[in-house]
Amino acid sequence: MEDMKQQRTLMAQLERRKRLKQRVLIVLFLSPALILSLGIVVYPIFNTVIRSFQDPDTGAFTLMHYRYLFTNRIAVADIWYTVWITVVTVVLSLFFAYLLALYLRFSDSRIARFIGTMYLLPRFIPGLVAVYAMKVIISDSGLINRLSLLLPEASALYNLKPGLLFNPRGIILMNLWFNIPFATMIIVAALSGISDSIVESARDVGAGRVRVFVQMILPLSIRDVMIAMTFIFMSNISSFTTPYLIGENFPQMLGVFLRKQFSNRAYERAAAISVLIFLFSSVSAIVYIYTNLKEKEWEKG
Repeated sequence: MEDMKQQRTLMAQLERRKRLKQRVLIVLFLSPALILSLGIVVYPIFNTVIRSFQDPDTGAFTLMHYRYLFTNRIAVADIWYTVWITVVTVVLSLFFAYLLALYLRFSDSRIARFIGTMYLLPRFIPGLVAVYAMKVIISDSGLINRLSLLLPEASALYNLKPGLLFNPRGIILMNLWFNIPFATMIIVAALSGISDSIVESARDVGAGRVRVFVQMILPLSIRDVMIAMTFIFMSNISSFTTPYLIGENFPQMLGVFLRKQFSNRAYERAAAISVLIFLFSSVSAIVYIYTNLKEKEWEKG
C-alpha cells in the first residue's frame, strides 16, 4: 500500500515536471514574438500617449494639445470631415457589397459567375497605382472629359467635367473601389453558410422574398456585416494615401493632418492626433470583439 502511494506521488511529480517543461518551452518559443510586439507595438503606443500630454518646451504635463484638437477651427473641421467621410464610406460600401453578395450567392447566371471571379481584382492592384489611375479617369481633363469631347457639341454631355477631384466625392469614390470587394468577400462567405434548404423551406410555407430576407438571411449574416463594417471603419478613419493625393486642402482627413504636424515638427500635437485616431479605431475594435463574442440570436433556443 505504501509503495503504491509513493508510486502515485512520483508519477504526480513527473507529470508536474512535464507540464513545467512544456510551459517553459511555450514561453521560449513565444518570447521572440512577445519581445517584438512589445518593441514595435506596445512601447510606441505608450510613448505616443505619454508624449501627447507633454509640453514641447518643458516636457511638463499639459492638455494643450487636446484643447487644440477640440477648440481650433481647423482641427475640429478636420475631425468632423474625417468622421463624415468614414461613415459615408462604411454605409455605401456595406449597401453595395450586400447587394452584390446577394446576387453572387443566389444567382447562377453566367454574369454572376463572371463577376464572382473578377470582383476581387481591385484588391490586387496597389493602392498608389489605383489612386493615380482614378485621377487620370475622373479629373476634369481626364478620360471621361476626353470621351465627352467626341460627342456632338450640341449634346448635354459634351465637354463633361466630372468634378470629382480634390473634393470629398472623389475620396469616397476611391474608398468604395477599395472597400466594396473586401466587404463583399466577407458577406459572400456568410451567405454561403446559409443552406438552400432553409430558404426553400420558408418559401414552401408561403414566405415571400422580403420576409425570407428580413427574418432569415439578414439575421444569419448580420454578424459578418458588423465585422466588415468594423474593418472598413478602421481602415478609413486613418487613411492617408487617398485623401493626400485626391483630397482638398481644407478640410483634410486626420491622416493628412497628422502628416502636416510632423512636417511642422509639432511631434507632441501629432501624438495627440494619433491617440485620437487610436480611440476612434478602439471603438470600432470594441464592436468587433463584442460581435465575435456575442452568441447568435438563432442559437439561443
